[in-house]
Amino acid sequence: MTKLERLRAAIARQPVDRVPYAVWCHFPDVDRSTAGLAQATLRFHQRYGSDFIKVTPRAAYAVEDWGCVESDKVMPDGHRPCASHAVNRAADWKRIKPLDLGTTAYAQHLESVVRVVLDKRADAPVIPTVFSPLSVARKLSGDRLSQDLREQPEAVVEALEAITDTLVRFVNLCLDQEAGGIFYSIQAASRRFHTEAEYARFGEPYDRRVLETARARASLAIVHAHGDELMFDCLARLPGHIWNWDDRVAGPSLREAKARVRGAVSGGVNQWATIRDGSPEDVRAEAEDAVAQTDGIGLIVGPGCVLPPGSPDQNVTALVRALGGNVGLVL
Repeated sequence: MTKLERLRAAIARQPVDRVPYAVWCHFPDVDRSTAGLAQATLRFHQRYGSDFIKVTPRAAYAVEDWGCVESDKVMPDGHRPCASHAVNRAADWKRIKPLDLGTTAYAQHLESVVRVVLDKRADAPVIPTVFSPLSVARKLSGDRLSQDLREQPEAVVEALEAITDTLVRFVNLCLDQEAGGIFYSIQAASRRFHTEAEYARFGEPYDRRVLETARARASLAIVHAHGDELMFDCLARLPGHIWNWDDRVAGPSLREAKARVRGAVSGGVNQWATIRDGSPEDVRAEAEDAVAQTDGIGLIVGPGCVLPPGSPDQNVTALVRALGGNVGLVL
């Protein structure tokens, strides 16, 4: 099977020649350069040979053209938070208008994606990272979002419409350039931040619009449920092909989730306790357990989120080899 054939079979819950897998991470040393990010992504792929290539940009790409300023501080998972926010009072939501994507950070992310797509070493579908509209709104406003959703909902809704318009156009541009789909990160479907009623009103309708755009045109609409206290039943109803989340920490298990979604589940290995801090034997055991939970059908094995910087090569290699993948010479 080719990598795309293998992924499509997993989504359709058909037999595969080997269980597909994917790993990804931030590259904070180079991710402010479009060429640097593309080259780092390709080198990482040459080493571990994932079944899809996730292009992981600096997190602030999604919000800086609306006025956020990225910090220079690198967090433990490799991303940089916003040093200052674009929305600091309710009236600031009116400043969030649809972006002209021509010269934005979105255009830079697209350029990195295109560089990877066009490189002859990219033997797998290339997937840009897209943050959900409500996740973008939180990045724009920080902790004040919940207050504004309660007190100024109309202002936030107007901004969500502008963000969604921007994201739909960005997704279409990526698909025009032969991206294989999107890695759609939802950081807002967590009870830690919102109630289910809030997500139903301010999150799900916009998530559907973006995901339906990708699903209609591409093979890989990947729903990444970020964090814990997840509203998994709400997420399971979204129009995706693959669901990825921290199953080892946040739950539900792969077995439980497979019964609740229509496509494939992705996860099985804890990126912190096992890949970063465990042994190769620990990694192999979790990978084998993931296969056992699902009978190896409808599964893409991998982490629940980005690999932490400095994750031991021998542990990532153990994951690849446990699933019958090939490890390259380049790191």
